[in-house]
Amino acid sequence: MKVSYFPGCTLRTKAKELDLYARRSAEVLGIELCEIEDWQCCGGVFVSAKDEIASKLSSVRALRAARDENMPLVTVCSACHNVIKQTNHAMQTDETFANRVNNYLAQDKTPTEYHGETEVLHYLEMLRDMVGFDKIKAAVKNPLTGKKIAAYYGCLLLRPGNVMAFDDVENPTIIEDFIRAIGAEPIIYAQRNECCGGYIALEDPATAKKRSNAVSENAANCGAEMIVTACPLCKYNLVKNGSSIPVIYFTELLAEALGVKEG
Repeated sequence: MKVSYFPGCTLRTKAKELDLYARRSAEVLGIELCEIEDWQCCGGVFVSAKDEIASKLSSVRALRAARDENMPLVTVCSACHNVIKQTNHAMQTDETFANRVNNYLAQDKTPTEYHGETEVLHYLEMLRDMVGFDKIKAAVKNPLTGKKIAAYYGCLLLRPGNVMAFDDVENPTIIEDFIRAIGAEPIIYAQRNECCGGYIALEDPATAKKRSNAVSENAANCGAEMIVTACPLCKYNLVKNGSSIPVIYFTELLAEALGVKEG
């Protein structure tokens, strides 16, 4: 089974190993991640201004490339996923925005219009909906039995809920189901889908530290031995601000459980 793949900037630079874990794990599970040629930064954040077009063009080109290959577009970073999914939704629902984007695309070397035809999936959705957690459980070679792991969703996977349609905004379960599939025990805690403060870390580091510490302390107090997240920025922010328990990216845990993590 093949899918188009958008790795994003962070997983191709400072976090290359997380991209490698994603690729190795997908291969074991029968999925080929076909990286889009000449992809560019998604923009890092979805700007809601109606007249802001330029930063969304790279996402649209990635979406168009996936459509032309007749594949869904899979992302691993929750920030990339949020930007691409919201951009796709805008192309489907906002005719004025779509027309302006397509006017830009008409200047490409091979101009073709795009109108939101591509299915956008986060890697976790791919695991749930295309592979199935039962198949993952059967493929596990190193079950993380006895490990108590807190899922951290953060903001971007879930919101805005009517656009992302990733899981229940208030009571998501997909990462907990993932944790169970690799043999560990999920820990439920109050802060699991609250903001870590990552986006204000530069302008207000004190508040970012307060928010991230609230997440990690709540998880630890509820018995978690580690936190698993799907957002590189959340991982960085939680670690930088002194989480008392390890913060692990979900692809690393998956690779460990499947026996494809080296070292």
